[in-house]
Amino acid sequence: MQPLLIYNTLSHQKELFTPVTPDHVGMYVCGPTVYGDGHLGHARPAITFDVLFRYLTHIGYKVRYVRNITDVGHLEHDADEGEDKIAKKARLEQLEPMEVAQYYTNRYHAAMDRLNVLRPSIEPLASGHIIEQIELVKKIMDAGFAYESNGSVYFDVRKYHEHFKNYGQLSGRVIDEMLSTTRELDGQSEKRETADFALWKKASPEHIMRWPSPWSVGFPGWHTECTAMGTKYLGEMFDIHGGGMDLMFPHHESEIAQKFACCGHGPCKYWMHNNMITINGQKMGKSLGNFITLDEFFTGNHKLLEQAYTPMTIRFFILQAHYRSTVDFSNEALVAAEKGYNRLMQAYKTLQRLQPAKSSSVEVKEYRQKCYDAMNDDLNTPIVISHLFDMAKLINTVNDRKATLTQADIDELKGVMETFAFEVMGLRDEASTDNTALIDGLMKMILDMRATAKANKDWATSDKIRDALGALGVTVKDGKDGATYEL
Repeated sequence: MQPLLIYNTLSHQKELFTPVTPDHVGMYVCGPTVYGDGHLGHARPAITFDVLFRYLTHIGYKVRYVRNITDVGHLEHDADEGEDKIAKKARLEQLEPMEVAQYYTNRYHAAMDRLNVLRPSIEPLASGHIIEQIELVKKIMDAGFAYESNGSVYFDVRKYHEHFKNYGQLSGRVIDEMLSTTRELDGQSEKRETADFALWKKASPEHIMRWPSPWSVGFPGWHTECTAMGTKYLGEMFDIHGGGMDLMFPHHESEIAQKFACCGHGPCKYWMHNNMITINGQKMGKSLGNFITLDEFFTGNHKLLEQAYTPMTIRFFILQAHYRSTVDFSNEALVAAEKGYNRLMQAYKTLQRLQPAKSSSVEVKEYRQKCYDAMNDDLNTPIVISHLFDMAKLINTVNDRKATLTQADIDELKGVMETFAFEVMGLRDEASTDNTALIDGLMKMILDMRATAKANKDWATSDKIRDALGALGVTVKDGKDGATYEL
């Protein structure tokens, strides 16, 4: 196994990755709440942890990747107030809540497929694990860290923090200050403290999504589902829990508290968080109304977009930044990403056409190790991309006959490109379709006709063919071994 360093949000430092069980990795990532179309902010965690999934698999681990679908319990204000986001959408559109959830789950999958995000090993639904969540709530109550109030069950943050002294450790929140300033006046709330969070909520009469429980007919709290499903599919202690940085508080902080309360330890060894996509410095999100859906990016149909952007341009745009840094949206940045992506894909095509020499005038053996070193340093995809660009520059230099490579070195470059650009970072050549062979055949025929015209000194026909191809976006390059073309 390659030695891998990852940044653990809990310890605030890079740590050597050592799985709980040798050669196996259990990874849980918080998936979408399916009440609307996926946007660029949803693409970032999906792509970030897709790359981690791909890389762990590549270096030899057997990975069980669990990414949930939240289809119940996520209330409007990300806490314990307001209407269920999916139920509200269902009410407004006069649909069944599960109809809404299924529709947007299907749309999420379609968008992720276009972004070449691999499906997880298991994709559990919160609504399919109500029994497990009720059992979790029972365990927390039996341990003395939760209380019932008017049919709802709340986690007792004050009592928990007095016992474990760790609530707020992940997010850096000072919980003592929260507890000293947020006490409700008697009778104003079901909660003992506003910092307490719901493990189970009693359903109001108009609430559509409801299940029977020992406390009331109701529904689980948002934080309960991930603890229950992570434990069910990955065990009492697993390796990696991932998600967006915006989930650190209250969601992930509450997950840690729930697991400590019933088991005496946290859910995982390593917490990993991707940073945000921003627009003009502000987080992109549905709640802020400043988001651009992925379909709008693919079609260009949004007032902030100057053109359409392909799925691989979006993926490349996200991978150009380290996952722990913010990425600010702009058309200029996306156009630059489009050019960079096309440059790599063109270099790979050129690599297929390089003619080997008897000896190499340049060294290529270091590229593979440099890419591994970058990936092993907390998934540093921008550095991997910089190495791939260096390779692209070398490929073009060889193609221009300013350097030489042996067949073994050409094969090595192909292997590095295929491993890191395609297998690990999940890029694919969008221009390559089932018609590639047909296009190549037609272009060969056209360029042969042009070569015949040139041999007959029919310069007018030769120029006419070249100019006509140029008008279609095809660049013809004349060389010692004949003409080649680029789209």
